[in-house]
Parts: sequence; structure tokens; C-alpha cells
Amino acid sequence: MEEHIGKIADVPEGEARRLEVAGLPVCVVNLGGKGFRAIGGLCSHAKAPLHEGEVNAEDETIECPRHGAVFDLNTGRPRSLPATVPVVAFVVRAEGDDIVMEMSRGDA
Repeated sequence: MEEHIGKIADVPEGEARRLEVAGLPVCVVNLGGKGFRAIGGLCSHAKAPLHEGEVNAEDETIECPRHGAVFDLNTGRPRSLPATVPVVAFVVRAEGDDIVMEMSRGDA
């Protein structure tokens, strides 16, 4: 099952935005030529909003704005402390002008 969760124009290249899917916060990231990624919207360490963090498009990561934990945007796994628990990773893609998410979880 798929759901259109937002517009491509709403997530500028190299940035992240918070979208709500089924009432849950999701961090959607535009990696430019690498496409879109989506992970759970809150850091697993201190529940900070991940969309406010710094995106590294080359490494395909996002850094939590509160304590600096770095999360892999493909798997949701933390790459650095203080986070040790992964966040959910979702499968997303661009389709026309929309960002589309598969409603089943990716590898987390």
C-alpha cells in the first residue's frame, strides 16, 4: 500500500522536513540526485525532532539537533552516540510532483 505524503517542492534539495503520516511524525529528506529518504521523526535517544538536524547528502545521514547523534537515512540505524537504538526507515520515492511512501516499514 502506498500513500502520497507530500509535494516534492515542499522539501528542498539537501534539507529535511517533518511530515505527518497516519498521525506520526516522519522526517523526509531530499538528497537531490540520490532521491528521497524517510525515517522516524524523533531521535531515539532524546526524542528531538530530526527534521531540524543537519543533513549530510554525501554520507546520507542526518544529525540530531539536540545531542549530535547521527542516523543513517537508509536504515535508520545510529552511526554515532549517544543514540544506540535505530529509528524506523521507510521506503519513499518521487512520483510526478509527489513524495510517495510505502506504508510497510523498511529495514530498521
